[in-house]
Amino acid sequence: MTPLRFGYGTNGLADLRLDDALALLADLGYDGVGLTLDHMHLDPLAPDLAARTHRLGKRLDALGLEVTVETGARYVLDPRRKHGPSLLDPDPDDRARRVDLLIRAVRVAADLGAHAVHCFSGITPQGTDPTTAWHRLTDALTPVLEAATTAGVPLAVEPEPGHLLATLADFDRLRHTLGDPEALGLTLDIGHCQCLEPLSPAECIRAAAPYLRHVQIEDMRRGIHEHLPFGDGEIDFPPVLAALAATGYQGLTVVELPRHSHAGPHFAEHSLPFLRNAEAAGTRTPVLVPPHGDPSATPEGSTS
Repeated sequence: MTPLRFGYGTNGLADLRLDDALALLADLGYDGVGLTLDHMHLDPLAPDLAARTHRLGKRLDALGLEVTVETGARYVLDPRRKHGPSLLDPDPDDRARRVDLLIRAVRVAADLGAHAVHCFSGITPQGTDPTTAWHRLTDALTPVLEAATTAGVPLAVEPEPGHLLATLADFDRLRHTLGDPEALGLTLDIGHCQCLEPLSPAECIRAAAPYLRHVQIEDMRRGIHEHLPFGDGEIDFPPVLAALAATGYQGLTVVELPRHSHAGPHFAEHSLPFLRNAEAAGTRTPVLVPPHGDPSATPEGSTS
């Protein structure tokens, strides 16, 4: 069994300054951070990106935090279209903007010594047939994979419910279509496995083990794509974490609660002991976990 290394996603700490978020995670005992490039956290489109990345790298080193670079910011490219434009956009210039963002993310990841760069396909635009959408996806990813190969940083594509690439079977299709490039890996979201995969989350891990480059984790219910705090969904976590440890996975397993930023520090505090307890239970070594508690009777801010 390989001990797991846990991180927390900055998209779940969007109300904190990046330095404050990193200090919080280090103080809580996390091994790393899932860094979502966004306007409030290492803006990938603002000037002096290389210099800002260098300063961030020194800060991560000082705090002892590892990092994975994530690219799921909602409005970083277009303030009016959530996750737009995507790799499937009908406009080639818009697709190029997403490709440019991903290549920037690869450079940031290389400079930070990140485990991987996460990305996703996007939703098939209305009026676009599946064959055309797949052609757009493979064409758009080709220069990103070339950049990832040059940088020595894996590109970890995430199957996302509702997207063109939604399942592990879709990832296999992409991998075969592109000729199984070494730089192409998988982001496996444990909640998504519970949501829509025919296999259990533990079985998904075993099936995906050769391609795992990044893991996201949260609770979820079958058929409902809603990221939930641990204990609020249906996932039995000890066998899931035991399966993940058995693969020898060396990257970060990052808590993904983007709709809970209104109480991000609370959920960061309680998620790590939950995961450590579940990991220990999977190997029959129980540890104590503080009670979940309630961050607020009337949480402030939007959760959508």
